[in-house]
Amino acid sequence: MNAMARAGTALTAALLTCLAVLIPGTPPARADTEPILFVHGYGGNGGRWSTMIDRFEADGWPADRLFTIDYDSTKSNADIAADIRARVDAVRSATGAAKVTIVAMSMGSLNSRHYLKFLGGTAAVSTWVSLAGPNHGTTATRFCPQDRPTCQEMRAGSPFLTALNSGDETPGDVAYGTFWSDCDTVVNPDSSVSLTGAVNTYAGCLSHAAFLTDASVYEKVRGFVS
Repeated sequence: MNAMARAGTALTAALLTCLAVLIPGTPPARADTEPILFVHGYGGNGGRWSTMIDRFEADGWPADRLFTIDYDSTKSNADIAADIRARVDAVRSATGAAKVTIVAMSMGSLNSRHYLKFLGGTAAVSTWVSLAGPNHGTTATRFCPQDRPTCQEMRAGSPFLTALNSGDETPGDVAYGTFWSDCDTVVNPDSSVSLTGAVNTYAGCLSHAAFLTDASVYEKVRGFVS
């Protein structure tokens, strides 16, 4: 390669580097990015997070730092919390990370909060996000099957929620954030989502399911966990 060609190659590389710095929303992938564990809601599965995970990857988050969990919605939220603890431990072991971020949807907010409050999760989690979480219960539980403890536990005033919300709602050295909508017909009342000690954010007029795919919700979540 002659000197002119080498100079041209160097100039191209420099320009690409500058563009990577100047173009917003496209940070370079970093091996030290804190892992994110996405926790689905009642009756869901890890696949429900595909849109949000794709957006994180497009914005530079390494694929090997983005994790989901599948749990059995017929179990109690306390049992699911133990599953989350095991999953967090596995993620930390696989990545070498000291702590993880949890982004939870709907009922996933409750079992992940139980993990934080009662199973030592505050030592392993730096940031926790609740999307449309029925943190203080929802009137939609009137449709719950009697043989589904998780659904019954979302009833306002249930023993599970009473224990979860007693004392400090946002314990430990964790950044807590919630996102709520006044058009969510699944979580009622709207005020159920917000927690004392958390950053509680209005996400706009969204349906319950839209929290998983809405671009503005993703941008808000990305900003909170960055």
